[in-house]
Amino acid sequence: MSAATQTAPQNTIAQTIAADMDAVNTVIRQKLHSEVSLVNQIAEYIISAGGKRIRPVLVLLVANAYGYRGTAHHELAAVVEFIHTATLLHDDVVDESSLRRGRATANALFGNAASVLVGDFLYSRSFQMMVGLNNMRVMQILSDATNVIAEGEVLQLLNMHDPDVNQERYLQVIRSKTAKLFEAAAELGALISGCNDDQIAAAGEYGRSLGTAFQLIDDVLDYAGDASEIGKNVGDDLREGKPTLPLIYLMENGTAEQRALVRSCIEQGDEQHFDTILAAITSSGALDYTRQQAVAAAERAAAAIADLPDSIYKESLQQLAHFSVHRNH
Repeated sequence: MSAATQTAPQNTIAQTIAADMDAVNTVIRQKLHSEVSLVNQIAEYIISAGGKRIRPVLVLLVANAYGYRGTAHHELAAVVEFIHTATLLHDDVVDESSLRRGRATANALFGNAASVLVGDFLYSRSFQMMVGLNNMRVMQILSDATNVIAEGEVLQLLNMHDPDVNQERYLQVIRSKTAKLFEAAAELGALISGCNDDQIAAAGEYGRSLGTAFQLIDDVLDYAGDASEIGKNVGDDLREGKPTLPLIYLMENGTAEQRALVRSCIEQGDEQHFDTILAAITSSGALDYTRQQAVAAAERAAAAIADLPDSIYKESLQQLAHFSVHRNH
């Protein structure tokens, strides 16, 4: 599938909520402001890098799909983006990453201390904004999400350089670290639209499954992607000693020689053997298996919103589920 074909669903979705996204970007600019210039500089740098903005898009699409007609979804979409951006700042410090979205990471440019502290600023600013909405259920969803994400970060840290991580342990990290904020974003869109608990839960299932699909494809792209397209260094997961699903599958299904090499590379964070590992991952069917798991998650997401009333917004949510597994970045 060509890059043009892959970006077409994204462009269609962007057009569907263009006015809403403009409003969200206005909120982001207003709320980023600080009297401390370095906060402005780093926050602006990381936000302006763009990205797919999937999480705020989820808030907007779900709210619109349920006929919401206020402006709180703009504020909530910005809150979700701030929380996500804070996790990126902290993530890159923990992972010692140097490249994100095709640009130098904030920690590479400004240093670890500044990145961590500005991440803290974004977290605390997001909580100020939540309180301003004066909705206890909103605060509950977002405070629970940030806590689970933090647990997921620690779980991932515990899994680093551990070749005995199994699929269940790894999927628990995905559910906590990545899928939880997708879930919260979709739930918020339903909540502010006055949906009942079953509808909010269905939206949450959509977000959780979508987030899982996205992360699994990211795992594939770390071995089979193009650095210029995915915006980070291919092989970062191996360098960090991070046992993701393709490696776990190879550990479970590869030859004794392959398993020994993978074990050594995970323990040492050794990317010298990347080409050998990539060949083994490809020939063993590990990438195909990981893609299949992503497709299954995307199908669960689509099924979760089957009862939504037909609209251009529901169609966009279905397109998003499809895009999550048919992308190269």
